[in-house]
Amino acid sequence: MLNSLKFFFHQSGEIHQNNTDDLHLLSGLMLETANIDGHVDQQEVDKISKVLIDIFHEEPSAVEAELKKCLEELEEHKSFHSFTSQINQSFSNEKKIILLEILWEIILEDGELHDFESNLMRRLAGLLYISDVQCGNAKKRALKKSQLTK
Repeated sequence: MLNSLKFFFHQSGEIHQNNTDDLHLLSGLMLETANIDGHVDQQEVDKISKVLIDIFHEEPSAVEAELKKCLEELEEHKSFHSFTSQINQSFSNEKKIILLEILWEIILEDGELHDFESNLMRRLAGLLYISDVQCGNAKKRALKKSQLTK
């Protein structure tokens, strides 16, 4: 599955390598999602880093620098709408579903699923114009992957 995601994002050209705006947008959204429970642990940061490098083809040094910057800015609490409006402009529906699945994986990385995390994902799905059914299916795929890797 990871290889197919890499191929999908690489082939489409909707996300460009070395595009700092995209890297900031994705890093910020992923870290804000991980932080919804009030804590970002190293497992979640490592998962985000791996996704940005392996799937979105970002440079490891740029990812490390951007994650560090975004971690320092976490206290500023950005609106999810600012992230999702930009994503809606540049991502296809299929890519947004894949992004939701990745966000589910990040949330599940710490081994716990809180009600407010599920609520956040439903809100993000709404902001990304993804149906509850598609969001639920993305969650099921992420749960299955997390159980396979643990």
